[in-house]
Amino acid sequence: MFLSNKKFFLALSILVGMIVGAGIFGLPYVVEKSGLIPSFFYFLILGLIIILVHLFFGEIVLRTKEKKRLPGFVQSYLGGKWKTFVVLSTFVGLTGALLAYIILSGNFLKILFSPWFSLDSFYFSLIFWAILVYFIFRGIKIIAPAEIFTNFIFFLIVFIVFFFALPKVNFQNFTLFNLPEVFLPYGVILFSLVGLPAIPEAVEVLKSAEDKKILKKVILTSFLIIILLYFLFIFVVIGTCGKATSSDTFQGLTPFLGTKIIFFGALAAVITLADSFLVVGLYLKNVLIYDYKFPKFSASLFVSGLPLILFLAGFRGFIETIGIVGTIVGTIESVLIILIFKNIKKLGNRKPEYSLKIPSFLLYFLILVFVFGLFLQIFYFLK
Repeated sequence: MFLSNKKFFLALSILVGMIVGAGIFGLPYVVEKSGLIPSFFYFLILGLIIILVHLFFGEIVLRTKEKKRLPGFVQSYLGGKWKTFVVLSTFVGLTGALLAYIILSGNFLKILFSPWFSLDSFYFSLIFWAILVYFIFRGIKIIAPAEIFTNFIFFLIVFIVFFFALPKVNFQNFTLFNLPEVFLPYGVILFSLVGLPAIPEAVEVLKSAEDKKILKKVILTSFLIIILLYFLFIFVVIGTCGKATSSDTFQGLTPFLGTKIIFFGALAAVITLADSFLVVGLYLKNVLIYDYKFPKFSASLFVSGLPLILFLAGFRGFIETIGIVGTIVGTIESVLIILIFKNIKKLGNRKPEYSLKIPSFLLYFLILVFVFGLFLQIFYFLK
């Protein structure tokens, strides 16, 4: 029983740790701009759909004897013609994430060093990039204890914000509905909910067939925790800041919580972003080296250079970046998993520990929802 509980919490921490990331800092801003009613609607609909997609992926993994990741599942169950979509999703998602870390780091470093330097956040972003690129080229990995430490730091940030902001919440700061910004939250919420790469990692922790029986419970529990965490964070930030809610959370909170509290919050956030940048950057570098046969130097140059080029070209909006990335990646990966799930009961080579009975018309409806959401976001950002 103890070992089973231990593996449950380990698998749960993998899912929660991979899903909750930089996107949480953008949630209060988009909810404040669009209003509580449309944001609640997005969380309700997208939350239910994304939970289903993660459960679909869990069954796909359980029905497959071989160890694979999404590109491998697409290759095996959909064929090579779909590989282009996986490549697009991988490069857009990972490069977009690196760009988001660069943008956000500049804001947090400006908060940290503003008492001593009056540099614009643009230059702090470049400094953050320059330091971490050294580690990308050297291939220096974050060791497991450091990874656990940064995850702890991240949740400590959320706790600090909640603890000090809760007494300052004013219910008059909440807006119920704002029609011009009604489409703004879609991509950001999608970005903050999708964590599909965590599913195969969680399954590897649950080694035995008996352990794998708790996978569904792990997935459902992780989303319960994540949604609750997001709601509490959004509640205290908007309730404290109101119209002053900023796209990175901390700048808007500074006048209300004071510079000392925000300083330590920003410091912890920078440590977490640096860790995330290295994890994502080195993963993308290895994808280029091992899957696409890039030389190591060329792979490092690509990983380091592309997000910088985008940043210098003017892509410096954190909300716009995670909104677009969340929409594109969330749509592509979710649709691919739904298509695989549609055929997995016939093509799988292993009896799964759980099996979902979903009618085909519902699967097609879910695909339509994602495609419709993609066009809505394109329309919104073009506008």
